[in-house]
Amino acid sequence: QVLPVESGGGLVETGGSLRLACAASGSTGSINTIGWYRQAPGKQRELVASITSRGITNYADSVKGRFTMSRDNAKNPVYLQMSNLKPEDTAVYYCNVKTGPPVVGDYWGRGTLVTVSA
Repeated sequence: QVLPVESGGGLVETGGSLRLACAASGSTGSINTIGWYRQAPGKQRELVASITSRGITNYADSVKGRFTMSRDNAKNPVYLQMSNLKPEDTAVYYCNVKTGPPVVGDYWGRGTLVTVSA
């Protein structure tokens, strides 16, 4: 079992920056990939960025060049540095942790709200 906990959301003006953090507890040695997802009102949850246990990152086209995912050497916590924020970035941001093999797991945090004012 892994429990991801997000922090760092808040209200920011257009063009501003925020840094989100995801700290995972539990069986963190089995972590394979950590991802940030977001869900805006009335929309489906979408992948924003992810990082594998080998440090390979992946970004949605909508955030490339503006968001950067990173982690400490201990691989946990992970961060999402968000810059040049736009009103369309407004959403609840969720941390997702995938574990395994051999035991495959998929764990979600409770989310943190990011609001970008126009």
